[in-house]
Amino acid sequence: MSNTPRLKAHYENHVREALQKEFAFKNPHQIPALEKVVLNVGVGEASKDQKLLESVIEELGIITGQKALMKRARKSVSNFQLREGMPIGAAVTLRKDKMWYFLDRLISTAIPRVRDFRGLKTRSFDGRGNYTMGIREQIIFPEISYDDVRKIHGMDITIVTTTDKDDEAFALLRELGFPFRGHVPVQIGAA
Repeated sequence: MSNTPRLKAHYENHVREALQKEFAFKNPHQIPALEKVVLNVGVGEASKDQKLLESVIEELGIITGQKALMKRARKSVSNFQLREGMPIGAAVTLRKDKMWYFLDRLISTAIPRVRDFRGLKTRSFDGRGNYTMGIREQIIFPEISYDDVRKIHGMDITIVTTTDKDDEAFALLRELGFPFRGHVPVQIGAA
């Protein structure tokens, strides 16, 4: 058995062909693909509570399997009592196999654990083929133990694709099994 991530194998074996038929691509390089996934957590209290920021970085590392980077303020904003260079959050960029493994866990395990989930919004595309979704609680990921959580926080997950058209990016994510509102998700591994 190969070590190819399950979602990547599904993309290679089924999604590429479905997208080529749907959009009548003549060149296989036109078929949209995933480029990277960025997880971003803003921690407003990071300047006052360093341990909170450290716990957020640790949790992101547990969720993604990769060390998170601390993000610092680029400019000073007096209304927020923020000075340039102060820590304000953490981020992780996933590529290649880690990206595929994370998305598989997100679709099949984490999203179904969201309370009162009615599907992902289809309006969260940015006009350039990228999709951003917000998660309110990090505890939807089974890797996070509720007892070890210092504070419940949300995060933004941005999926960057190789296309610059939202309809192509939507079709890509739909075929990968993302549960969008009003659309029946594709079963991964089904023929």
